[in-house]
Amino acid sequence: MTARPLVARQPNEKLQALIQEANCSNAGLARRVNVCGVEHGLDLRYDKTSVARWLRGQQPRGRAPAVISEALGRKLGRTVTLDEIGMADGRNQAAGVGLHFAPTVAGAIEQVCELWRSDVGRQGFFGGSTVASSALVEPSRDWLITTPDGQVARSAGPRVGMSDVAAVRATTNSLCQLDHRFGGGHVRPVVVHYLNSVVSGLLVGSYKEGVGRALFAAAARLTELAGYMAVDTGQTGLAQRHFIQALRLAQAAGDRAYGGYVLAASMSHLTASLGNPREAAQLARAAQEGARGHATPRTEAMFCVAEARGHALLGDVRACLEAAGRAQSAMERAVAGDPSDDPVWISHFGRAYLADELAHCHRDLRRPREAAELAGESLAGHPADRVRRRAIGTFLLASAQLEKRELEHACHTGANGMELLSTLRSGRGAEYLQDFRRRLVPFVKEPVVREFTARLEASAAA
Repeated sequence: MTARPLVARQPNEKLQALIQEANCSNAGLARRVNVCGVEHGLDLRYDKTSVARWLRGQQPRGRAPAVISEALGRKLGRTVTLDEIGMADGRNQAAGVGLHFAPTVAGAIEQVCELWRSDVGRQGFFGGSTVASSALVEPSRDWLITTPDGQVARSAGPRVGMSDVAAVRATTNSLCQLDHRFGGGHVRPVVVHYLNSVVSGLLVGSYKEGVGRALFAAAARLTELAGYMAVDTGQTGLAQRHFIQALRLAQAAGDRAYGGYVLAASMSHLTASLGNPREAAQLARAAQEGARGHATPRTEAMFCVAEARGHALLGDVRACLEAAGRAQSAMERAVAGDPSDDPVWISHFGRAYLADELAHCHRDLRRPREAAELAGESLAGHPADRVRRRAIGTFLLASAQLEKRELEHACHTGANGMELLSTLRSGRGAEYLQDFRRRLVPFVKEPVVREFTARLEASAAA
């Protein structure tokens, strides 16, 4: 790629300082940038001479500055912005949007509104980018140690009342139901447009303290949903940004339990899917610590089983079963208690969801009998309108049956999963189907497997 000079061709001291902090040579940074570029479909061929030119003040064009910041961030184990590498011109500012836990409420409003605007307009680099899982660790630490926001009330802008908050809550509930039934591919554009056109206007309005806290809580929930739908549509870079901002909004709401939910249900699961199970377990532990004394038993069950998922991926049977045991004990307390004590955002997490999570644990620990039993239990408990969850559970059951060498049962169950998936636009559901297909490869010559594959290919062609 050709390069353009920075203003007045000043040496890039910021980049020099970061390279030294990362203990990285010029050639080493060039290699890391090239590798990172390949992940984003870029054929970058930088070398130590390229880095030397950047240090003298030249700046590469296009998406390269964002790739440089990502490569350095991976080496340092934290988020690195374009400003930190001295390459934050106006056209590249969007790449850093949404990656920080703002220190003030005003900063949080500004950052989340800019994220929503950029999401709708697909501005800048980040729309298709993937951020290192380490980008989630720093905000989780900030959430753990930051003191509560003393005041969120505002006196400028249009008046906002509890009826406005109620409208956001009702809209969120409706969008959640549509997402469960049809998948994020159908619903996500509606969510981000609503956030950008309606919720952003409410956040910059005037409201009293109580209304403000409730508004931030409602905005946090819908922002988390936008992140979850980004995962479902294969946009992990967007998902990470929305999860970070949902965490910050939960902080402004004064809702420690929901902040923990974002860490465990969203960040931890995403980090695990990106291949970082240790960080996944740590984020779930951070949720438990940060929400201690604020979470209901049902919420605690979800936190603990998220930790168990991370341990299972690490192959740590003891730690997984210990965390799973805590999750089951918490769920027993939840079932015995008053369901009205639970906030609406955790009400869906019952025995069926817990069984689903535990089935994943046993699958990853290569315990197919337990995985099959729990997957069947989860399917029996999920209602018909939870189509994506039922599709995922069906492929989970099929994979367990396959590992038990029950080929006919596995293929029959997999066919049921295909039927459910045909009504969805869900990247997550498609990933489970592809995983099941990979598991079928050793049995590809079996007649029942050939029949399943032919049916799948015919469905894809149609």
